[in-house]
Amino acid sequence: MTGTLYILQARPAAIVALDVDSGDIKTVRGDLYGVPDGIQVVAADDAIYWTSMGKPPLSGEEFPGDDGSVERCSIGGTDHATLIGDGAIVTPKQVRLHRPTDRLYFCDREGMALWSCRTDGSDLRNLLRTGDWPEQTGEILRHCVGIALDDLGGYIYWTQKGPADGGRGRIFRAPIDFQAGPAPLHDRDVELLLDHLPEPIDLEIDFDRRKLYWTDRGDPSVAGNSLNCADIGVDGLSNHVVLATGLQEAIGLALDTAGQRIFVSDLGGTIHSFSLVDGTFAVVHQFGNPLTGIAFSQ
Repeated sequence: MTGTLYILQARPAAIVALDVDSGDIKTVRGDLYGVPDGIQVVAADDAIYWTSMGKPPLSGEEFPGDDGSVERCSIGGTDHATLIGDGAIVTPKQVRLHRPTDRLYFCDREGMALWSCRTDGSDLRNLLRTGDWPEQTGEILRHCVGIALDDLGGYIYWTQKGPADGGRGRIFRAPIDFQAGPAPLHDRDVELLLDHLPEPIDLEIDFDRRKLYWTDRGDPSVAGNSLNCADIGVDGLSNHVVLATGLQEAIGLALDTAGQRIFVSDLGGTIHSFSLVDGTFAVVHQFGNPLTGIAFSQ
């Protein structure tokens, strides 16, 4: 089992590469703008895409300003470009690439929206608004965070985490025709799949097992700070299972299909791995700084 885990470090803001087998670490790109959150690596295109939530607030966890961005660089950290910024979005979070159409999809937390654009940042399209910015940005139940693309099923999934440790987190999905190009999602088609979760964050789909995995940074006394999964079916999600607990504000996750394992990051600075074979949950590496999104590349 070989591969590299690309990790976003929130402070100081950087992209770090971790060889998960040798333990070797290198900084791919440092001095990133703002607070990075979501990451997608496309080795075949020599590309790393990431989101920045913008400049950190003086206090609290909210990022109300429209200074977020979507950015790109090479695998080696060069050829940097800001794809989207200048007030077009507010607080972009998890980002996913739909490879067949070369489009990026991402959530905007305080912007209360789902977006899609081409990999060069052009053709930015709004797919869904869960609230009006800036008037309703303080209504945390409207905040969108994690996103996953189910090309086989024809759905887009996302989380709305709710208040910190509030037990009001939700997971939704809506049908989408990826090949036809992203069109606005209709409210009538949006399905609420799971409710009253501690505080769900990022999403990952295992297409072989037809499972949805997610991290949760909520109250540990009610199964928060955890890694979770549920079966994906025609009628939604079923058989919700908490796979592992004990994380420190769980954020990112990345599936290694060949290695049959999932990597998880947290704000405590730890990378864990969970074995899909025997359920072993182990520390891969302990960083000294908070971590957000992660992506695995074979």
